[in-house]
This record gives sequence, C-alpha cells and structure tokens, in this order.
Amino acid sequence: MKITLLTVGKTDKEWVRKGLEIYTSRLRHYIPFSIAEIPELKNVSSLSRDQIKEKEGSLILAAVKDSDEMILLDERGKEMSSVELAAALEKKLSAGGRGIVFVIGGAYGFSGAVYARANAKISLSKMTFSHQMVRVIFAEQLYRAFTIIKGEPYHHE
Repeated sequence: MKITLLTVGKTDKEWVRKGLEIYTSRLRHYIPFSIAEIPELKNVSSLSRDQIKEKEGSLILAAVKDSDEMILLDERGKEMSSVELAAALEKKLSAGGRGIVFVIGGAYGFSGAVYARANAKISLSKMTFSHQMVRVIFAEQLYRAFTIIKGEPYHHE
C-alpha cells in the first residue's frame, strides 16, 4: 500500500517545502509516501469559479487510479481526532491492497465530479487554513497517526 498527497498548485513557500521534507522523510519509515502536485491553471481570469473547479477536477481525476481510495481534505468532511485518524488508517492498512490518495483542492474547492468519485471526506478543522499550510498540517497529522499506530512516544493524550 502507498499513500499519496495530491495537491492543486505548487508548494511555493520555502517553510512549507521544508516542513513537507521533514514529515515526508519521517513518514517513509512507516509507509511508501509521496506528494504529487497538479500545476495551477494558467490564464483563468476569464473563467468562473465553477469552470476553474471543473478544469482542476479533470486534472485531479486523471491523477488518481481507479483502484485508489480517494479521500478529500474538505471543510465539509468528517472531523476526527488524531487517535481517530490513526484508527481509521490502521483499519485501511489491515485491509491492504488499495493505495490511498488524500487530495487538497484548489482555492475554490472541488468539482461535482471529484466529490462523486471520492470515497470519503475529512476535515482538519472548522477553521480555514491556506492551501499551502494544510499540506504541512496534514503531513504532520499523518506522521502522528503512524506513531500512534506503532505506540511510539510522539503523541500525548
């Protein structure tokens, strides 16, 4: 099994890149993990928000295999604690097989086609974070989940 974090747009902040490097390196001790970036759309000033979401949605769907489980990081998704995330991941890992792709959408969210394809939606918080910041927050939570699964002393209750 492999976990991929799929993002719309490049990681353009140096501190975000450094944070992602730290957690990517740590995660690879537990599971094959990668980050895939879909390029931001160019010349979108004449497009509506829905048109942008549709175009980004097509790129997202093209990047996800039919066999992958696709989980959206979405403000309307299910909120869970770090321990609950660890338990959900552990259940998926024990089932084996499918790769898991966590998706961070663009500034306007996801298209209807992406929502229709998604296997689940999770929310990191009721608060809104920048799309850059979510990358590091999620990577840290994923790392935290694996330390919980392994009983390692990173997470404190």
